Amino acid sequence: MTDTDLTATLLAAYDAQMRAVQPPPAPGVSYEHDGPALRVAGRHRGFVTGPRDWGGVRGAGLDALIARQRDFFAARGEAVEWKTRGHDDPADLPDRLRAAGFVPEPRETVVAARVEDLAVAAPALPAGVTLRRVTADADLDRIAALETAVWGQDMAWLAEYLRGRLTVTPDDYEIYVAEAAGEIVSAAWVAFRPGSDFAMLLGGSTLTDWRGKGVYRALVALRATRAAARNAPYLLVEASSASAPILTRLGFTAITTTTPYIWTPAH
Repeated sequence: MTDTDLTATLLAAYDAQMRAVQPPPAPGVSYEHDGPALRVAGRHRGFVTGPRDWGGVRGAGLDALIARQRDFFAARGEAVEWKTRGHDDPADLPDRLRAAGFVPEPRETVVAARVEDLAVAAPALPAGVTLRRVTADADLDRIAALETAVWGQDMAWLAEYLRGRLTVTPDDYEIYVAEAAGEIVSAAWVAFRPGSDFAMLLGGSTLTDWRGKGVYRALVALRATRAAARNAPYLLVEASSASAPILTRLGFTAITTTTPYIWTPAH
């Protein structure tokens, strides 16, 4: 299979397996369909996703679909994220979201790789750094604190999100931390979906002083090894601008981009 064929195959699988189909909802989370849109409520903010062509809804119909999602979450007093992808139709969806008051966040690159190319039984680590799997509430709170420190915004909601995933699908969510002298210096997790070709790599945030030392790469290798054990053929990451170059050097291939559009109620 050529690189072009592989990219096309991965993109088709991504559209079919990772978009409108979502994992079982965590406690307090609900899923509702509105035409082609899948609306998720009960998280730290609302979430809307859908198929590549948005069910053929266009023009005024698309404007109405967008407005209904915005108004649904406005009635709840909640922000909402509408997730777009770079290969979506119609091409004017981002413009229509902006017209409805949605604001784009930084674009991410969706990258994928063969698990067999990245699974390493004993990934290299800096001296004094260890990796371990975590499930305890206290560790999840520490991960949220790490994310808050890295991103400079309140990420306390993340601990509750991770608890919910471990409650509903404990076998399909594995969370790992890298520690040095008792401090969490990086955290990452991998999500499995039964019947999917992908193991999705999430997190990976690393404290500034520990970047460029191989910690992030070690967490990728560890999770690739876990994916191999689960017979998932591919890894998938929605990568930030900081992570995408690292993943590309490791052998990941860009298959599309994704941009969250956020609507936030006035306070």
